[in-house]
Amino acid sequence: MEVVMAITVGVLYAAGFYMILRRSLVKVIIGLALLSHASNLFLFTVGGLTRNGTPLISESGVMEAEVYADPLPQALILTAIVIGFGVQAFALVLFKRVFQTVKSDDLDELTTTEQAEVTS
Repeated sequence: MEVVMAITVGVLYAAGFYMILRRSLVKVIIGLALLSHASNLFLFTVGGLTRNGTPLISESGVMEAEVYADPLPQALILTAIVIGFGVQAFALVLFKRVFQTVKSDDLDELTTTEQAEVTS
């Protein structure tokens, strides 16, 4: 199972980096989301994959090291999900503002930081 997760994480990282290197801001945001998901799966895999394991102590009260599910990676993943959501929300708001100003999502058309003057 770890091999499948490692391949999945690698594919998600590769796809995320590929999307970030594109010219469109929408593709950059999708790439950020893919990198966020890849990081979450990576933390989950590093923590160890156990099936039907209790987080701390089993029902019998005896702690077995083989079926022990480490709660620290789960807490890190929850934190990473919140941070990733915040980054994606900020990127979407930034994209909306850039699109309203420039009227394009192509990164090559963003040549200046000055706003165009509106003449009426």
